[in-house]
Order: sequence, then C-alpha cells, then structure tokens
Amino acid sequence: MEGLKKVAVICILKHQDIFLLLERLKEPNKDSFMPLGGKIDPFETPLDTAKRETWEESGIVVEDIDFCGILTETSPTKYNWTSYVYMAETDYQEAPECSEGILKWINADEIVNIPTPKTDWHIYEYALKKQKFIFDAVYDIDLCLLEMSELIENRKLCRN
Repeated sequence: MEGLKKVAVICILKHQDIFLLLERLKEPNKDSFMPLGGKIDPFETPLDTAKRETWEESGIVVEDIDFCGILTETSPTKYNWTSYVYMAETDYQEAPECSEGILKWINADEIVNIPTPKTDWHIYEYALKKQKFIFDAVYDIDLCLLEMSELIENRKLCRN
C-alpha cells in the first residue's frame, strides 16, 4: 500500500577517520554517497539485516556492531522509511565492486563536501559522538527535506 513505511537498516562502516560509502547508481538518492544498508527481509532482525547487507554490498564481515538510533522519513510520495542505524569499526581494505553503486573510502572531514542526503550529516555527527538518536525527517512532494527533528532531546535540527 502506498505511503506505508518500508523498514530498513543503515550500517556505517568506519576505519579510524574514514567511512566506506556507496555512491548510488539508482534512486532513491542516485549519485549521492550513503552508508551501506537495505530492506529488512521477512523474519530477519535489524541487526541480522545490517550484517547481511554489509556482507552483500562490501564483502566485509562485521560481528561487533553498535546500535546508533532510528531515522524515520515521511513524504507525500512513495518515499517513506523507518531505518535502524548501526555503526561498525572495520579493518581497512580496498573498496570492492558493488552492484548497488561505487564504494569509496571517504575521510570524515570531506563528507560535508560530497553529495549526501542531508539527514546523513546528522547521523554521522551523533554516531561519532556515540549519542543515541531518534530522527524524524519530513519531505515535500519533490523529496526536499522540509524539517528534521531529534525526538529524544526534542529539538529541531533543520527547517526549510
């Protein structure tokens, strides 16, 4: 049914001060850099999904994953998601090929200078500080971010 939330995971892979990000080849967020992730399969836990998606997209096996928070995205279009966000420290290895896009190691300082969803800037900020979050992002019909709030601290992060 249109408008129902899809449930997914986002898994941030980090090695020291660099992140393994995916430059997406298709919508949503085509040509943007994003963490790994994907939809939760039937009967799968969010943690198991994070491990599976990380393996499928990068070939990297992660065991020790930290839960960071939840991102809920709402729009008047088909773009409606609830994502569990995780972060895992990993050893450096050359970025492998990926059917979802191009994997690249990006320095944390460079993230503000590359195309990435505005929601992700806040995710990285909170995850790096190990500060748990519940983000609520609201978009217009063109999928421009209208506002984003952090619900644990009850504060607006941005508003257009």
